[in-house]
Amino acid sequence: MWTYHPDLLARAVPRYTSYPTAADFGTLPDGAIEGAIAGADGDVSLYLHIPFCEQICFYCGCNTGKSGKRARVEAYLAALHAELATVASLLPATARVRRIAFGGGSPNAILPGEFLALVDALHAHFPLHAPAWSIELDPRSLNAEWSRVIGSVGITRASMGVQTFAAHCQKAIGREQPTAMICRSTDWLRSAGVTSLNFDLMYGLPHQTATDLADSIAMTVKLGADRVAVFGYAHVPHLVPRQTMIPDGALPGAEARFAMAAEAYALLTAQGYDAVGFDHFALPHDPMAQAVRSGRLRRNFQGFTDDPAEVLIGMGASAIHGFPGLLAQNDKHTGRYRQLSGEGRLSANHGIVRSPADQQRGAVIEALLCHSEAELPPCLLADVRPRLAPFTDAGLASLNANRLTILPGGLPYARVIASLFDAYREAAPRTFSSAI
Repeated sequence: MWTYHPDLLARAVPRYTSYPTAADFGTLPDGAIEGAIAGADGDVSLYLHIPFCEQICFYCGCNTGKSGKRARVEAYLAALHAELATVASLLPATARVRRIAFGGGSPNAILPGEFLALVDALHAHFPLHAPAWSIELDPRSLNAEWSRVIGSVGITRASMGVQTFAAHCQKAIGREQPTAMICRSTDWLRSAGVTSLNFDLMYGLPHQTATDLADSIAMTVKLGADRVAVFGYAHVPHLVPRQTMIPDGALPGAEARFAMAAEAYALLTAQGYDAVGFDHFALPHDPMAQAVRSGRLRRNFQGFTDDPAEVLIGMGASAIHGFPGLLAQNDKHTGRYRQLSGEGRLSANHGIVRSPADQQRGAVIEALLCHSEAELPPCLLADVRPRLAPFTDAGLASLNANRLTILPGGLPYARVIASLFDAYREAAPRTFSSAI
């Protein structure tokens, strides 16, 4: 189905959940985040970051730590409550919160009562307008009490970190969770009212074979996941020290990774899932698939989304805010974050003011990743035309006047093609994960 062109995949590129990317952030002007929040008119989405897990997986590059030290968790949550109040005090009366997402880490690493306290604070402080609630979950710390909490809050969208059903791969990445545990968690979430359930799967894992991946996809289909994300494991131990627990020699090579990505695409689409980009999938009834069909698919710091809001406010250490003219990130260091939040100050002094040129290039990148085509302004077309030639010559993309289209065979090259419009990559190259 897809042809492997190693030379065209050799460049490590960002995932482009924003443009400019977080790698290009710097120091923001004083008051930038406060001004952006104060100007957040209309529909707004909220993201709350819970940087704790009961167990830390070897592969994980997220900003998270063990939840075993209760004093540390409680101090963090107190700071998060303080930040909620500060952000809400800045929002104008015309703001309407339509979506609320909890991520991490694992939000279910905190106590159910602590989670409910956050929900109560959101109701108390923010102008909620029948928001859609979503949550990321670790099945290893999911239980019946959490199921009841999810149901009482009205959470309808959930994502479980499954990664793989192969026991030997689970052991190699420090995430052992028997199939029965995933089945039980799925039943709990469905009984709680979750109607859009995502499974995160991974390829390129240590000791993983094509059969392992196919078996994991078969079980995912059997359990009826509404959405499936199939990520390539990004092995960057020089950036994520815990990944040194995974030996380089146990990992599949680049061509094997490519074949796994192609296999996942073929298997899931054959089972009736609609493709969302090249590594996400959704059943036709799911809002994500509906967004693809209607041309409403977007991309933000949470990845592909059907969220139409232009404003995403992130709360918690390392959480990122997205505004049309500004991207900002809260302090990653939980100690500094706690201190600033406790003083009633926001910690997002790191980010970038998006120039009109940034917004123009970002719109092209988002259109390519979400819709596989984009109208190119003349200035951008002249800039990238020579670098596009290898992709058009290989039949991976087509250029008709000023319309660039990524062809079906070019889907796994989408991030590389999008990177051609990234003005920051040549000036400030960074180390990213492989494109597939």
